[in-house]
Amino acid sequence: MAIIAKEQLRANLDEIIWNIEEARISVSEHHIVQLVAVGKYTDIENIEMLYKLGQRAFGENQVQQLKERTNILKELPLQWHMIGSLQKNKINNLIDLNPTLMQSLDSLELALELDKKLKAKSSKMNCLIQINSANEDTKSGFSSQEAYDIYQTIKDSCTNINLKGVMSIGANSEDKKLIQKSFETTYDIYEKLQKDGATICSMGMSGDYQLAIRCGSNLVRVGSALFK
Repeated sequence: MAIIAKEQLRANLDEIIWNIEEARISVSEHHIVQLVAVGKYTDIENIEMLYKLGQRAFGENQVQQLKERTNILKELPLQWHMIGSLQKNKINNLIDLNPTLMQSLDSLELALELDKKLKAKSSKMNCLIQINSANEDTKSGFSSQEAYDIYQTIKDSCTNINLKGVMSIGANSEDKKLIQKSFETTYDIYEKLQKDGATICSMGMSGDYQLAIRCGSNLVRVGSALFK
């Protein structure tokens, strides 16, 4: 981890915004995409600098790091996203942090436990279900076959969870076609869920966010390409 010069950060951010714009326009002029800057490998000073450059949404993979950064930067009006796997023993900590969005609801068991603890604290939380659209053993999340039904189940039975849509990670492959197929699979599920109020399709990271946007993503999670 190191502090990056303001000019370098600005150049990185400009390049990513330009790439997002290019991909977004290729879908439709009306297609809006949110950039979430993933700060896990970077210094807090770089997050402050990005804020000064206009970035507002930031994501963290671990509750502990989210807690530290939320506390240090509490004066800034930032939107914090939880994007990593959530362990059950960290649920109460996350509820207290009240993130803008929890992007990685990856099992029914977790949803039920989160809902129970939200009720106990009279809280609500905006969440996305995580879809393992490439059906890879190394990734958590719901299979593409069960995701639609699980969404309905969580929506009906977990009343303190506000489901906002879906999240997935592109296929772990060098083959663009495989990555594209995994994004298209997630987008198809998202499209079906729009009638149930889904508004967020979170797909795409540093290596594949432009492809993800072309496949319909409206939220990208970019870390290493920003903090290089």
